[in-house]
Amino acid sequence: MNIHSKFYAAAVIALSIAFLGICIKWGIDDFVNKDRNVTVKGLAEKEVEADKVTWPIPTKELGNDLPELYKRINLTTDKVKAFLKQHGLKDEEISVNAPVVIDLNADQYNQNLRGYRYNITSIITVTSNQVKLVREIMAKQGELLKQGVAIVDGGYDNRTTYEYVSFQKMKPEMMQEAIRNAEATARQFAENSHSTLNKITKADQGQFTIMDRDLNTPYIKKVRVVTTVTYSLKN
Repeated sequence: MNIHSKFYAAAVIALSIAFLGICIKWGIDDFVNKDRNVTVKGLAEKEVEADKVTWPIPTKELGNDLPELYKRINLTTDKVKAFLKQHGLKDEEISVNAPVVIDLNADQYNQNLRGYRYNITSIITVTSNQVKLVREIMAKQGELLKQGVAIVDGGYDNRTTYEYVSFQKMKPEMMQEAIRNAEATARQFAENSHSTLNKITKADQGQFTIMDRDLNTPYIKKVRVVTTVTYSLKN
């Protein structure tokens, strides 16, 4: 073997040893840092106005003459519908359920001492995206009292509900904000621990919730998303 061949062989061996050393260093670094992670939560919140309202309007008639009660409940229903349309609602936003009749004498456990036999209830339901308009109409229910129409309490089953149905449109933007907030928290943690933030190793899609801002303003919703992100750390 001449001197050139020996030199070439020695150079190859030296390069191989150097490369092996680099690989070993990489392996050691990965082993040391493989469990160095930080898991943080990112929050994004936004207040929005509801864009859908469902307003049940129950009316009731009491008496003993069932045909007469049907006439009265239908007349009441017509007055309520006219009132709603007069203030700007459309036919497709108003639906009328079939009247529900309770025969108080048919209940063997009920001692009917009220002086009437039948209790008939009709519910008109307003379903609309014109939330502001519907709320204005609600404030004018006194006009119905002048016509002899009393809106009764529908209880929990017939309460007015507000929804935010445009929620899907804002999901991507809110997710981005939540992830940015999570990253800011992770960077602060890395800085405090004298490390550098590396790549994301795990993340969830985020849990969205929509709730009333408070009891007095159910037409204002608070949209909230919390996402959990895990980052790796390096020196």
